[in-house]
Amino acid sequence: MVETTFTAGNLTTYLAIGAFLFGLGTIGFLTRRNLIIMFLSAELMLQGVGLTFVAFGRFHGNFNGQIMTIMILTIAACEAAVALALVVQLFNRANSLDVSKWQSIREPGLPPEVEDVTEAEPLLVGPGAESYPHLTPAGIEPEISVIASGQRAQ
Repeated sequence: MVETTFTAGNLTTYLAIGAFLFGLGTIGFLTRRNLIIMFLSAELMLQGVGLTFVAFGRFHGNFNGQIMTIMILTIAACEAAVALALVVQLFNRANSLDVSKWQSIREPGLPPEVEDVTEAEPLLVGPGAESYPHLTPAGIEPEISVIASGQRAQ
């Protein structure tokens, strides 16, 4: 069995990847307004931190990094469950996943935060959009019988 040692060069590589994941998650969280993308970016940040903990644990020869990563994964699973419930409820209320449209649920007395964002131009439909294929309905539509409506057939 070949035993490999975890060197400082390996640690640097893992820390760089962990920092890249954390930075990518931070940029995604700060620049996007879609709630699902924001939660996915937060998960990406947690994965970057988890990778860093595992790398430090392996470098120091103990299991503290792995234990902390298991705790992070548990917290991330709980966060995903709460986020899913929040997304469903807020989408039912505002019919949008844009966080700027949810000013009505702010604390009373706080002024609404209005971003000075110019609206994007509408996407123009290119030529030939009418010729895209359409799916045919599957199956035969059932007929409504007298028996199904609660009356007896004679």
